[in-house]
Amino acid sequence: MGFSGHLVFARSDRPLLEAPLFGSLGEDLKATVHTGESRPGGWQMLQFDVGTWDDSDLPSLVEWSGAPACVAEVSDSDLALVTGLDAIGRRWQAWLNLDIAARLLAEEPEDLEDQLLWLDTPEFHDAVRHKRAELDAEIPTDAESAVVWAAAAGTSVTPQPAQIEELLRSHETFAEDLFSRLLDELGFPRPRSADARDGG
Repeated sequence: MGFSGHLVFARSDRPLLEAPLFGSLGEDLKATVHTGESRPGGWQMLQFDVGTWDDSDLPSLVEWSGAPACVAEVSDSDLALVTGLDAIGRRWQAWLNLDIAARLLAEEPEDLEDQLLWLDTPEFHDAVRHKRAELDAEIPTDAESAVVWAAAAGTSVTPQPAQIEELLRSHETFAEDLFSRLLDELGFPRPRSADARDGG
């Protein structure tokens, strides 16, 4: 079974879990929050299980940190919806693992009685293709908005929208890996490994 929950990416000189908005979390809940890979410049990742993070937390986190932040809502590691917000309120969203998202979001008939039977019909596959085309048409705008967000975050490398578009159309077994790749492409480099620093 894959991971379901939220991956929160933000910048702070202090541990992110010390942000005031997490003060209401009990010690038991805080113990379930995992710290992910940090990136240069104070960028940190927190992994919240389902039910721990709320959508309204993102504006609070941006206000506290004074920097853009984003969160990936992951479903069973199969797909993720990424939402980014900058310090002046500009917001963007993008789906990761688009084909799976299209299957999930495909419009069902109003008179649907048995979902399992519906999943094996030509009508379902047509609905998936239609939704996939809709989502694909949004990718250029999503990618451009993500690049603007990264620029507001002060990344040292200017991301290329075409590369972001390609990534948003790609597939990974684990949506979390695709989220890490998206952060790479947006100009948030991973720390160099000890081997690289040692010249190994």
